[in-house]
Amino acid sequence: MKNLVVLSSVIANKPYNGGNARMVLNWLRGLEQLGVDVFFVEQIRSEHCVDAQGRAVPASHSVNRTYFEEVLKTHGFSRRAALICDARDTLDDTVVHGCTASELYDLADAADLLINISGHLSVGGLKARFRRKAYVDLDPGYTQFWHAATSSAARLEGHDVYFTVGQRIGTAGCRIPTDGIAWQPIRQPIVLKECRTDAPVTSSPRFTTIASWRGAYAPITHDGATYAAKAHEFRKFVELPRLAGERFEIALDIHPRETRDLEALETSGWSLVSPRAVAATPEDYCRYIEGSAAECSAAQGMYVQTKSGWFSDRSARYLGSGKPVLVQDTGFCVPRNPGEGLLVFETVAEAARGAERIARDYDGHSAAARWLAERYFDSNTQLSLLLERTGVA
Repeated sequence: MKNLVVLSSVIANKPYNGGNARMVLNWLRGLEQLGVDVFFVEQIRSEHCVDAQGRAVPASHSVNRTYFEEVLKTHGFSRRAALICDARDTLDDTVVHGCTASELYDLADAADLLINISGHLSVGGLKARFRRKAYVDLDPGYTQFWHAATSSAARLEGHDVYFTVGQRIGTAGCRIPTDGIAWQPIRQPIVLKECRTDAPVTSSPRFTTIASWRGAYAPITHDGATYAAKAHEFRKFVELPRLAGERFEIALDIHPRETRDLEALETSGWSLVSPRAVAATPEDYCRYIEGSAAECSAAQGMYVQTKSGWFSDRSARYLGSGKPVLVQDTGFCVPRNPGEGLLVFETVAEAARGAERIARDYDGHSAAARWLAERYFDSNTQLSLLLERTGVA
């Protein structure tokens, strides 16, 4: 008999965010590839439900639900997903799309494991019915600092096993507190067979990335240190196109009122495109990556300053598509041959030299990028590890 795993994360809460949806699909498809029966559950609040013009509407008529259904249907999960609206401690009087409240309770009773990404599933009466619950932390530093401050945003309570993509949490040199939690490192899983390595590079070769200028979270102060947003880090590398002499493009979510930053980026040679235009769906997101030559990106100040060892699923996707990656150093633990496929930088001068090295031996870096993905980010390896450590495999 197959194991039954319920995964909880967000798709409807981030409509038109193809990168986020692709991240969730990596988990769903990766588990399915291992022969596991998978069901997806998401919670949303009605005040977050809008129509195409951004006006508040009931969940049943929202772009949130439409996006949720389209993504999951396209990838074969339309009958294996539920969207819960306005639930608190129980599912009583809760609107559930995709199945009934009773069916969800039965599902929880039958499941071998709940994989709760960022603690998203918080309905106590439902969550408590799972025999085994694994928390997966995608925001190392934020999660642990929230927990240390007794903030409800962490949502760590009630789980049996704790995983984090912060590879260095609990090790010397990492500033992130563990508060007695035995965090187990896991790398972002990528379904490699769904990564095209033969897609033609569109237009002229360019370094790209997909990013939010401010990020989802406000700066955090802990023990007298303030951990800033991604914008603060990106500003350190504004001059990169001018120094490197290569093409750089960002699919950037940035508010039009950020006029000073926009002007600085464009004046320095960054090409800016809308992520909604090029990466609204998982398919668009993958095509954008596959049509790039390589990735170049800064990281959230939280990940850089704490040396958390964070590495993004986006960068892993670039590697899986045979695209070299040039990223800001967060202390991540990916053993690599120096200068092949994956290069890190701390200063703009180092970033410029890295771009030059990739351009000088592009084919070598491309082959090394795919090798790194196969060796360190294959969903078969990463998710088998999780199932084994949760006692499911």
